Amino acid sequence: MKWERKKVSEVCELAYGKSLIADSRIPGDYPVYGSAGEVGTHTNYLIEGPGIIIGRKGSVGTVYYEKRNFFPIDTTYYVIPKEGNDLRFLYYKFQTLGLNKLNSDAAVPGLNRNVAYEQSSFYPPLPIQRKIASILSAYDDLIENNLKRIKLLEEKALMEYRILYSSSKLTEFPIEDVWEIKYGKNLPQTKITEKGKYPVYGAAGRIGFYEEFNYEFPVALVTSRGNGSGLAHRTNQAAFVTNNSFAFVPKLDFSEVHFHLAEMILRDLELTQLRSGTAQPQLTIAGLIGVKLKLPNKEALIEFNKIVDPLFNLIHTLEKQNAKLREARDILLPKLMNGEIEV
Repeated sequence: MKWERKKVSEVCELAYGKSLIADSRIPGDYPVYGSAGEVGTHTNYLIEGPGIIIGRKGSVGTVYYEKRNFFPIDTTYYVIPKEGNDLRFLYYKFQTLGLNKLNSDAAVPGLNRNVAYEQSSFYPPLPIQRKIASILSAYDDLIENNLKRIKLLEEKALMEYRILYSSSKLTEFPIEDVWEIKYGKNLPQTKITEKGKYPVYGAAGRIGFYEEFNYEFPVALVTSRGNGSGLAHRTNQAAFVTNNSFAFVPKLDFSEVHFHLAEMILRDLELTQLRSGTAQPQLTIAGLIGVKLKLPNKEALIEFNKIVDPLFNLIHTLEKQNAKLREARDILLPKLMNGEIEV
């Protein structure tokens, strides 16, 4: 079947999202989308799902697919397919059009609708569109299922943590007695890649990959710079931790405080309250010294780890599976979209 070159304006309409002031959003069942993705929930929706959201202001050209009914705010477009075009196929096609490179505003990045409409590419007939979308969505469905499993495993671990602390005798310790708190190392942005051997962790979790690690084992992390200063996260394997996070390495007498327990404890300590700095919020090691936390005895920690360690081992396995699924999907995506692979 013949593929035809068409402009975006020939395959869909890009409709403007609607203003929804953050203070007026009542948390509910429907996701609210901005240009950077899901930004909350609301009791009402604007569009019946499934649907495509494209970043219009701020994070220009980002593309999201939402199965549920949703509310796109005014920093986005939502896509209305024209007859003969498959919604899911358009979602994948738009990822190949380079919309993120079409910033047309100086002050705040913006995607002009007329500029977006002029972007052209080859589109197959509807039956082929559906076959291609089916192939690619199979990968995304597997990734989504794994993410749901990861969430359930994390909830199970958190439940075990709550049980541990409600049923154990606790002893108080200064934070510096339990962990050696270390700054991560500076890593120029130019050395961080989209793919690589070891994940790189910055202020907001994983930010890319690098060919070396500075922590061979999983560690709990706390963001040290920016608006997220004081928030806890973790690595799951050998990784490179940048100087936007602290690594919490357990001291010898507290070796049973594994990285996952450390992350949960650090979250409960609400370290965001210790931030300093006005221009850029930050957290310092000096500011952490003297913070108190409570721990169960060693025997209780050993029993806890027997239950929770396997949960995080499985989480790590699922995360590796998702990485391979994304890599396979991303290799197929351009080949399917330009007709290089026949379906």
